[in-house]
Amino acid sequence: MSPSESIEKLIKKLRYQAKAETRERILGNVLQALDESEKEKPGAVAPNIRRTIMKSPITKLAAAAVIIVAVVVSINVWDKSMPSAYGLDQTIEANHSVRYLHIKDFYRSHQDEPKEFWVECDEFGQIKNARLYMPEWDAPEDGAKVGVWNDGIAQVWFKKKNSILIFRNKTVAAMMLKLVEQSDPRLAVQWLYELQQQGKVKIEIDEPADKAEPIVVTATYPPEDSRPGRRQVLYVDQATKLVNAIEFYQLKDGQYEYQGVQEHYDYNVPIDAKMFALDDEAPADVIRVDQVTQEVGLAQGELTDEQVAVEVVRQFFEALIKKDYEKAGTLVGGIPASNIQQWYGKLNVVRIVSIDKPKPHPIPGVGGFVVPCEVEVQAKDGTKSIWKPYGPAVRPVDPESQPHRWNLYGGI
Repeated sequence: MSPSESIEKLIKKLRYQAKAETRERILGNVLQALDESEKEKPGAVAPNIRRTIMKSPITKLAAAAVIIVAVVVSINVWDKSMPSAYGLDQTIEANHSVRYLHIKDFYRSHQDEPKEFWVECDEFGQIKNARLYMPEWDAPEDGAKVGVWNDGIAQVWFKKKNSILIFRNKTVAAMMLKLVEQSDPRLAVQWLYELQQQGKVKIEIDEPADKAEPIVVTATYPPEDSRPGRRQVLYVDQATKLVNAIEFYQLKDGQYEYQGVQEHYDYNVPIDAKMFALDDEAPADVIRVDQVTQEVGLAQGELTDEQVAVEVVRQFFEALIKKDYEKAGTLVGGIPASNIQQWYGKLNVVRIVSIDKPKPHPIPGVGGFVVPCEVEVQAKDGTKSIWKPYGPAVRPVDPESQPHRWNLYGGI
C-alpha cells in the first residue's frame, strides 16, 4: 500500500456531502494507510512495467539516489564489491540536486490511471510546493480530487462536488511532506542506511556490464520485520546514480509476487507555477470552504464531550429556525451561508422536538458522536410533520488548526 494514500486523510475534512458510510469507510482506509506509511517507503502497482522502465529515457525516469550511502559504507552486506562508480562523493553530489519531481503510483486494477504527485523544493531542499491528483476510482462517491499545498495551507478540490476545502494543518502538511521526503535522495539514503545498520534489510546488487542498463538493487526484509516478506527492487541509472523506479514484491507461497511500481518522472524539469494553484483551474462557481480565515464549529469551553455534541446540534437547528444560515454554516465546518440556505432553506424547521443522549459513533475509528433528535418541519401548505435525521454526527474540528472546537460533519 503506497503511503500516498495517507494523503487521503484530507478527505475527512470535507464533512458535508458524502454519506456517512462513505466517509467512514474512506477514513478507515486512510488511518490504516497512514500507519503503514510510517513503516515503509512508497510503493504502487502496475503490471508489465519493467520493459518501460528499462527503455525509458533518463530525463523522464529519475529521482532519488536511495541506496548509495549504504553501498559505500557497508560493502560487506553484498556478495560482491561495489565499483568505483558508486563513490560517496558522486552520490552526495546527486543527493543535493533534486529541485523538481513528478511521481506516479500505479495500481494493479487501475494501471491506466495512476495517482500522481508533483513537487518543488527550494534551494535548501525544503518543500516549497506540492500537488496531488487522486483519480475517481480511489473514491467513486467523492470523484476525482486535486490538492495543492503551499506555505502550510492545503486546498483540496472535490471536482464531483464542485467544492474546495481550504485549511491549515501541520499534520496534513507533514503527511504531504512525508510522501515527498520518501522520494528525496538525501532522506531516502539516510533511511536505507539506518535500516541496513540495524540489520533490518538485506541488500543485493547487480550491475550490468552494459552501461545503458540500470543497476538493480534488491532490498529484502527479514522474517522478523513488522511486515515480513517484503522486497523492493530499485533501478538505478548508471550515469546519474538516480533511481528510475521502485518495484514492490510480497512473499507468497514461497515466491515473491509482484505488487506494483512507483515511477519518478521529469527530474529537475521546472514545473509551471500554475500547477500549484487552483484559482485558474477550478470553475468560478466552486464552493470554497475556508477554515483558515474563520473559526468553525463551537468552542467546547467547560462542557463535556457529550454536552458540546448536544449543543452543536441544538444551535444548528436553532439557526435554521431563525434563518441564520451564516451561523448554521459555521457549525457545519464553515460552509458558506448561501449554500446552507440552498440546501436547508426549503426544509423550514419550526421547532426542536427532542435531542437525545449522544451515542459513540458506531463505526470504529471515526470518533465523535451520533446525536439522535427530532425536529418539526412545515410544508408550504402549512402542514407540519416530524423529521428524524439519520444522525446528526458531531466530532471535533481539526485538533491542530482549531483545537477544542466541535462541528457537525454529517447525518443531517
